[in-house]
Amino acid sequence: MAQHFLLSSSARKLSPLKIARLSDADAFSLLHELRWRSENEQVCPKCGVQHQAYFISTRKQWRCKHCKRTFSITSGTIFANHKLPLQTYLFAIALFVNAVKGISACQLSRDLNVQYKTAFTLAHKIRESLIIQRELFPLVGEIHIDGTYVHSAPRPKNKKAERVDRRLKANTNPNKRAVLVMRERYSEQERASNPQLVGAKKTITFPILSENTETVKKLATAYIEPNSRIHADENSAYDELMVNYDLRRVNHQHEYRSDEGVTNNLAESYFARFKRMYYGQVHKMSNVYLDNYANEVAYREDTRKLDNLTIGAVLDN
Repeated sequence: MAQHFLLSSSARKLSPLKIARLSDADAFSLLHELRWRSENEQVCPKCGVQHQAYFISTRKQWRCKHCKRTFSITSGTIFANHKLPLQTYLFAIALFVNAVKGISACQLSRDLNVQYKTAFTLAHKIRESLIIQRELFPLVGEIHIDGTYVHSAPRPKNKKAERVDRRLKANTNPNKRAVLVMRERYSEQERASNPQLVGAKKTITFPILSENTETVKKLATAYIEPNSRIHADENSAYDELMVNYDLRRVNHQHEYRSDEGVTNNLAESYFARFKRMYYGQVHKMSNVYLDNYANEVAYREDTRKLDNLTIGAVLDN
């Protein structure tokens, strides 16, 4: 039996231990190479021309020979106008990348020896970079779609006599939200050419108020190509998708997989990682940042077959 990719040495190309041992010059050179894929040339963040700019050694900045703009190693990135050493940011990225179930701001604060607010801001800067990296594309082929609710159950009263029926709308948590996920499976041609290409290929997430027909239809129309094959459960919110799509259903009250082979496992596997991050790591998600958290897990799922250095290089850019 072939070794799992995550257990192989090819998956471990970014070591936090090596990052922690970098000197100032080494960290500067590493970030330069990761960002511009060159030892001598830079890309001006204003005019976009790649060339060997004039280096101002006293300020560790460059001046573009074309537009005369002065820029630094972090200009135009999430770390622009940084106050912490470069090693700290690189170390934070290494920790973030290697935490496959996510990392909390408290843990990041302890590992970096910075204040909680600094770690919280830094973590969300990294998550915001993943939002920027996210491509809005039409999903094609076989798509698995499902939703899950967060912040759904308010804390019950201590006395049983004082407890209310939480099934009633008047007693629900006002912060209750849903996360809708759409995941495209690798096509048969892609799986035939490379046996390692199994499971989901692309993932898109949306924080929504509720899993209802109007919202689902609107998002499906915008992000799924017509006539694609959609796998969903028996929730009535997906009923109208049968008009423009090849809708396949599985009744989870009776089975995980239908006799025809229909499953919703790609969406369920996403929620498995999302809930483990929610309950096991961050413990609390504000609705303001729910899109960032949901997209972070989508990004982790989509890059699960890449080595950690490749994932970290994307964050550096």
